[in-house]
Amino acid sequence: MTTAVAESRSRELADAISEACVRIPVAAGSAALAREIALIASDLAFREVLSRGGWYRLGGVVDATGNHIAGDIEQWAAKELASHGDDFHALADAYTDSDLRATRLTGKTHYWIAATGNGAADFMQVEIEELQEVLCQPLFGGDEIPASIEELVDAREACAGKPTPLGIPFYALRRVTDATEFLARMRAQKPEPQPVHRFMEAWEKSSAGNAAQFSNQWVLAVREHLDRYRQPILSATPVSAIVGSSPKFEGGFGSRGLALAGALQRFDRQAGYPMAWFFHMLTTKAVPHAVAAVVVEDMQSGFAYLPERDVKVVKDWLFRPYGF
Repeated sequence: MTTAVAESRSRELADAISEACVRIPVAAGSAALAREIALIASDLAFREVLSRGGWYRLGGVVDATGNHIAGDIEQWAAKELASHGDDFHALADAYTDSDLRATRLTGKTHYWIAATGNGAADFMQVEIEELQEVLCQPLFGGDEIPASIEELVDAREACAGKPTPLGIPFYALRRVTDATEFLARMRAQKPEPQPVHRFMEAWEKSSAGNAAQFSNQWVLAVREHLDRYRQPILSATPVSAIVGSSPKFEGGFGSRGLALAGALQRFDRQAGYPMAWFFHMLTTKAVPHAVAAVVVEDMQSGFAYLPERDVKVVKDWLFRPYGF
């Protein structure tokens, strides 16, 4: 698939899924989303592989009765501060008795994946956010005057405790990513492969690539922004798609030989594929980096508990380490 075709397909999917997110209530659950996405992309077997919550995004400004004064608190604060001569004291005095409050959008991201081929990067990724606006801190009237816009709009204890919801939760499309196309664009930014490229190449070269589909085990946390020269900067970090408890490394300090081999094998069984310990060492840090060196030392001492292809992957990493 050419880059132009991939981009066109991604845009079509994004438009259709975005519209579906507006229509489907959160109360209907993921089953309703699954049915809709299956109708939109009948040639792709999308399935939800991971849900990540616990994050928030800045919201807007509401008055004492909960009516929205502004939808974007950062834009509102910058405009109001400018109209008061960039003087926070003057701004605070003007709104002391206003009872204006900030809001946040608390979020959960649902990752949907569809394989498009056998390669590690051959998949489409859809990120759908589950959002709810909640009421946070009063903007003015306290003892302390904020010293910056950041302090005003994103106070540290802004939503302590259990914040009051404003409206019901709703779905919103975050992005649709063709992993092959995105990683190709990343590779074009720099002459040397970036960590995510090396991570996926290691997957394909190792026993993991023969035993499991990359997109069944990992999603990509992708980011795209413009630098000061208005040039796009892309990044991607692998995130383990394990549902439930993460695998635990049971090797003690200084373990080697049969003891270390047993610990690595138990870790891989928990994860569900060989060499899981290596990929989690680079991402979740569940396995200490020092284990890689000990594994190679064991191999050189005659312990053959890894196939040669996996030993080579570990050696390549030791020669040129990287991580996330």
